[in-house]
Amino acid sequence: MTVCALVAAFNEEMTIAAVVDGVRRHTPDVVVVDDGSSDQTGERAAAAGATVLRHAQNRGKGAAIRTGLAHVLSGPHTHVLFIDGDLQHDPGDVLKLLSAGEQAGCDVVIGERLFVKGSMPVSRFYSNRVGSWILSQFIGLEVSDSQSGFRLIRSDCLRPLRLTAIGYEIETEMLIKLVRRQASLCRVSIPARYDGARSRLRPFRDTFRTCMLAMWYRYVSSR
Repeated sequence: MTVCALVAAFNEEMTIAAVVDGVRRHTPDVVVVDDGSSDQTGERAAAAGATVLRHAQNRGKGAAIRTGLAHVLSGPHTHVLFIDGDLQHDPGDVLKLLSAGEQAGCDVVIGERLFVKGSMPVSRFYSNRVGSWILSQFIGLEVSDSQSGFRLIRSDCLRPLRLTAIGYEIETEMLIKLVRRQASLCRVSIPARYDGARSRLRPFRDTFRTCMLAMWYRYVSSR
């Protein structure tokens, strides 16, 4: 198993170096897509050892992921590790996903956060719980953290996908299209962290938008 990590980042200069450094302790190849940042995100990622691709303007997480995938999937890596650049995921948990992918042989490994009411913002708790239940119906499998951006996916499963999402719905689009292609899925429990940079996700608005788009991906969009 050869792995390349992919990070979509926008104005993450305070956290991106720690993410890149933490991930590189487990897999040396890291690609950061600087999605039109106005700060030093790209420079700090490069200094930490990442290959940096840049968008001249902010285009959204989905667009950044697609740019990164076009680069990574042209190479020899067997798997792509997705992780956010704001330290919402602990880079130390990378090993859990790699171990699950290697030992269980799953096509997709999702790092599912443990949502505990009272230990996280109320809006995030309910939007994640309700959103994941709704999205599971479209995905076709029960997934308790459908919007987790912490994943390990086999490259051969990603290459045939026609991804179109430009925003946070990219996570749902990938899952729906992977499951439609019979990709096997494993889950790994990870703690939910809220001590990193503040998330830009708008809990109810973005969850509602993702649920609406999920219907398109499930019933209309091509594979």
